[in-house]
Amino acid sequence: MTQATLQRTSGKDARQCWGRRDEEYIADFCLVAKRTLTASDYRIFKFHFLLGADWKMCCRQLNLERGIFFHTIYRIQQNLGLVFRELEPYGLFPLDEYFGGTIQKALPEGYCQLQVVPFPATPAPARRRLEVPIRKVA
Repeated sequence: MTQATLQRTSGKDARQCWGRRDEEYIADFCLVAKRTLTASDYRIFKFHFLLGADWKMCCRQLNLERGIFFHTIYRIQQNLGLVFRELEPYGLFPLDEYFGGTIQKALPEGYCQLQVVPFPATPAPARRRLEVPIRKVA
């Protein structure tokens, strides 16, 4: 059973309203996914993430190869993660912000700056000349 909770709204008229936050979050999550993903990606999302099918069942049901399935899953996670984070006016991630915690939209400085660290140069191993024993034919 779900619970309706009393929520306070901020502003000049500090009002209160009843709501079902869990169901609202689930509805927002599913609708954003459906709007963002293509039809084929949404089918995979629905089978794997919403219905809980493992990769073997998804590949069999959707007639996919294992590699294609996992590459699609990684692409879906990347796309939806970005959309959930940047959704306006309130992102679906992080959860504490969605459920009424402190809202901090500014990311820490240097959060998105990637630093490329080169691999140390290793000298190529010295090659030895192949010496084949030659036998004198009499």
